[in-house]
Amino acid sequence: MDLFTELSTVIVFTAALAGIMRLLKQPIVIGYILSGLLLGPQFLNAFQAHELLSVFSELGIAILLFVVGLHLSPSEIKGMGRPVLLLGFFQVLASVLLGFFLCRALGFSNVQSVYVGVALAFSSTIIVLKLLADKKDTEKLYWRLTLGILLFQDIIAAVSLIFASGMSDGSASFINLALLLGKGVALTLVVFVIARSLLPKLSAFFAKSQEYLFIFSLAWGLGLAFLFGYIGLSIEIGALIAGVTLSSTSYSQEIGARLRTLRDFFVVMFFISLGLQITDLDFSTMLIPLLSLLVFTLLVKPTIITLFLLAFGYNKKTAFFAGISLGQISEFSMILLLLGVKLGHIDTNLLSLMTILAVISITVSTYLIMYTEKLYPFFAPLLHKFEHKKVKRESSIVSRYDVLLFGCNRVGYDFINVFKKLGSGFLPIDFDPDIIASLQAAGINCVYGDAEDVEFLDDINVSQAKLVVSTIPDYEANAFLLNEIRKTNTDSMVILLSYNIDEAISLYEKGATYVVLPHFIGGEFAAQLAEEAGFDISKVTQKRDEHINYLLERKRLGHAHPVWAHNIINR
Repeated sequence: MDLFTELSTVIVFTAALAGIMRLLKQPIVIGYILSGLLLGPQFLNAFQAHELLSVFSELGIAILLFVVGLHLSPSEIKGMGRPVLLLGFFQVLASVLLGFFLCRALGFSNVQSVYVGVALAFSSTIIVLKLLADKKDTEKLYWRLTLGILLFQDIIAAVSLIFASGMSDGSASFINLALLLGKGVALTLVVFVIARSLLPKLSAFFAKSQEYLFIFSLAWGLGLAFLFGYIGLSIEIGALIAGVTLSSTSYSQEIGARLRTLRDFFVVMFFISLGLQITDLDFSTMLIPLLSLLVFTLLVKPTIITLFLLAFGYNKKTAFFAGISLGQISEFSMILLLLGVKLGHIDTNLLSLMTILAVISITVSTYLIMYTEKLYPFFAPLLHKFEHKKVKRESSIVSRYDVLLFGCNRVGYDFINVFKKLGSGFLPIDFDPDIIASLQAAGINCVYGDAEDVEFLDDINVSQAKLVVSTIPDYEANAFLLNEIRKTNTDSMVILLSYNIDEAISLYEKGATYVVLPHFIGGEFAAQLAEEAGFDISKVTQKRDEHINYLLERKRLGHAHPVWAHNIINR
């Protein structure tokens, strides 16, 4: 077949398999890898243009890392907070060490064990955030923790690429590595100086032509990828740094949006090429290592994350949900392993093993994430033994409150300002220790607790409260809380939050006094404002100024969604 026919066949075949994955509610990335496997020499042997696909794959990796870099601005990294950074550090360190010793026990060489140990430490940013966004869990604490850990893993992945590039024949000379790092740091500083001093002056020029902004950003990313590759580092780290240098510019979001479609196409080629490289499948020798690494990925790594979160004072449910969410290996893991093959540090057999591990772990992890709520009750009694008792009762609870507020971030903030005048008659409740600490620093009486903990609800006498407000967006948590209240009290006012119409109606049927749907309330308020103002813009100006001040205050408090989180969801 000619080149066009081969490439067209691959895309059509891949689209068909990806469609099947969607019907099965699986990540379509599995369809991409399976396409490469089925079209490769192991089965149909229907694709011969490996060199072209290899170029497409490298472009996909470079553009992917460039876009990731656009969302790794220093301010956002700093905004993650010290606890998340420490969590990420300890999780990666523990996973790498345990993974290394597991690989040595399986008979891998030192270099192979290092590569696999590091690869096992990373979880899939794209897969996890897509699944959690689909579950509408983006307002929950475990989402924020998961997001922070994933971002930290991405940073460590970038450092790993630098060290891999500095290794020669499976070993790293300290002098060579130091020289390589020195050249990399020098080039990075030069690029940052240019980006900070020159690019802001070109903002107006870029704004006049979106097409030029697109081609410039592509040239910037691929050009720096080439330069870093030329000095001995990898094109991957060059592309990532290229993105970071543009992350603080006013047009970083526009660049990311412009490159998304192009990135998606080439990333598809990357995953297909991974499938094509699965060769010499000998399950007689591969089975034990595969099962061992699978147990580590699906059980040991989530357990490590869960235990660290419990040790840092988070409740058992938050820790369990975050741990389960990170039970797979990452696209960065495969990039690192592919680089190891290119550098001659590891062979294609190990890459085949890890690719199969990626497919299985992503598949199983998808189901675990989808059904975490059903799994949690089975593990809750065991996790309770490891829960941080001191944090659990860090605030004293009096016998009765007239007003209870569950969830004090974002939406809950408005209720706090209204209810503060009630003094001792009002109790804010949250299961995020950071939020509790900030409320206590502001002199607000509050308590750390879980809305789905029966004993805790009894302690605060939830059924005797005159008004209960929950800004938790989780339907199951709100339904549970409402049921506990209505068992003995049918007269209290219960205000709940929902992002889903059907769930809101269900909460009404269960006895909710009022259900807040933020998106509809915002639209309703804007419509009323427009109706009252008519064509008189002066009537809106005061509201606008008040709203700007309000938004700035909420941003100062950290209530706004991070830009990089929003963009990662839409990858």
